[in-house]
Amino acid sequence: MNLTLVKLTCEYKAQLFDMMDEWCASGEKIIPYVIRKNDYHDFENYVANLEITEEREGLVPDSTYFCLDRDRNIFVGAVNIRHRLNDALLRDGGHIGDGVRPSERRKGVATAMIALALDECRKLGIDRVLMVCDRDNIGSAKSIINNGGVLENEICDGGDVVQRYWIDI
Repeated sequence: MNLTLVKLTCEYKAQLFDMMDEWCASGEKIIPYVIRKNDYHDFENYVANLEITEEREGLVPDSTYFCLDRDRNIFVGAVNIRHRLNDALLRDGGHIGDGVRPSERRKGVATAMIALALDECRKLGIDRVLMVCDRDNIGSAKSIINNGGVLENEICDGGDVVQRYWIDI
């Protein structure tokens, strides 16, 4: 696997469409939320509204990266890094939201992608990262633990049990 995180530019429009088309066709929830909040078919608007640069309305600045498999020239997933935590993110959002497209799961992509995201967190001056996942998402929990995640607790969020992990970097 030859993975890297990239910012979305016109150069990667085809890779975005390929990944998002597959994800939409699967009927599965697309994670992280920021990559599904706007219609990717309106590419210019999508790119312009992908990240939050200034705090507003309970939102914090963030950075969104797409995980490019250089060998195959495809996006295999995406990560969204929140630059700091507000109360809602501290409870059940965390610093990093990540998702792997359906056809690329169970191949170690999430573990590698989180490691790359942790490098970006380090550059932002974040030395302790919170990541969360649903308790029944065993693959996500394993990828967090593989990156040094230590379970702090579990909380009930609207019927779902969410696990909260901290990673010291």
